[in-house]
Amino acid sequence: MKLIMAVIQDKDSTRLSDALMKANFRATKLSSTGGFLKSGNTTFLIGVDEGAVDEAMAIIKDNCHSREQIVAPISPMGGNADSYVPYPVEVQVGGATVFVLPVEQFEQF
Repeated sequence: MKLIMAVIQDKDSTRLSDALMKANFRATKLSSTGGFLKSGNTTFLIGVDEGAVDEAMAIIKDNCHSREQIVAPISPMGGNADSYVPYPVEVQVGGATVFVLPVEQFEQF
């Protein structure tokens, strides 16, 4: 058995959840916050048999897309402000960061 931990952007959360349920995968959704843009993410915990990992990964890949987003940079706190750029910049966000971990024991009560 494997545990898939997928950190995705909130915008993709409902679409991924629906696709996982349609394929009969059970998942737990956790609210999380990204460290880079400090924006909302959703972390999915998905327990799967080893033979179903590729199918679950394909569903994640098909439903979590990267996109360009304009963000306002955070001003420096106390440091040198000479290199601070005060106008918005375009960054790539979204997609999925996925970890596949071995599960030594699984119990359901």
